[in-house]
Amino acid sequence: MTIGKGKRPRDPNQLAKWIVEQSTNPAPEPEVQPKAPPVDPASLSQYMAEIGRKGGQIGGKRRLKTMTREQRQKAAKRAAKARWRNAKNNKN
Repeated sequence: MTIGKGKRPRDPNQLAKWIVEQSTNPAPEPEVQPKAPPVDPASLSQYMAEIGRKGGQIGGKRRLKTMTREQRQKAAKRAAKARWRNAKNNKN
């Protein structure tokens, strides 16, 4: 036989039984999901910020482990140039 909405049986007798069962049994009612309580937007944004900060902290450490020495040096040079460029722009 079949389970749920699977394939229909090939045997004519089993097919007839399956059709009768499908037509006479009431369809199961879908379960109603309870609504979640309303969430304060301020606390939600604070929670999301904490998650993002934690992921950023982990990501930097993991990135350093996977980078080669040359890649780390290149990234450090780019960061230093960007810092000096910002310092010169803020001076004027």
